[in-house]
Amino acid sequence: MKPRILIVEDDPAIVELLRYNLDKAGFDPAVAEDGDEALLMVAEHRPDLILLDWMLPRTSGIEVCRRLRRQAETRDLPVIMLTARGEEGDKVRGLDNGADDYITKPFSPNELISRVHAVIRRNRPALGATELRFADLVMDLVAYRVSRDGRLVHLGPTEFRLLRRLMEHPRRVFSRERLLDSVWGQDGDVEPRTVDVYIWRLRKALNGAGESDLIRTVREAGYALDPDDAGAASSAR
Repeated sequence: MKPRILIVEDDPAIVELLRYNLDKAGFDPAVAEDGDEALLMVAEHRPDLILLDWMLPRTSGIEVCRRLRRQAETRDLPVIMLTARGEEGDKVRGLDNGADDYITKPFSPNELISRVHAVIRRNRPALGATELRFADLVMDLVAYRVSRDGRLVHLGPTEFRLLRRLMEHPRRVFSRERLLDSVWGQDGDVEPRTVDVYIWRLRKALNGAGESDLIRTVREAGYALDPDDAGAASSAR
């Protein structure tokens, strides 16, 4: 899955510059033209990072950043501020309001892409990994293979994406809606109960005879990769 980058910018020329370079670098760019639209898009389909212009129609970039940081669901969402305001005090203000980085216009597209990579690596190291591990489970992101305690686990593409999402954030509880958003994307024909079916399939594939269940069901909340075994460990390489 390509990392999704939300561009929040009202200048069409800058939008096209960002969209072109992000797509070329292997990202999935989306665009919001003002702060209110950005907040709605984040709620509907959480991106992996936001490129946020300071000066926006309606709700400003600074206010968007404040609101994101006040909500538990988006508190850790990476934000890079884009602005023509180059004063040191403005930079400090942007960082103090929750931005992870700050880029002044005009900017080098290559530098911006490097900054995007760096912020994503800091916030989601699993995105840059070639292998994910949790307990005795290993996911090879290059060969698209999954094994448990040395046993090859056969997964379909959807089960693979679902497991990857869970392994990127072990022990974090995902609601059905959040899993639909991150695994199925904008497919409007998929219902929340579909997640239950694929979790069942995933459990069936992962759990051999005598093996513990690695997926925890949280009543009325969702699912987490979190077995009862407190000694389980996780890592990304």
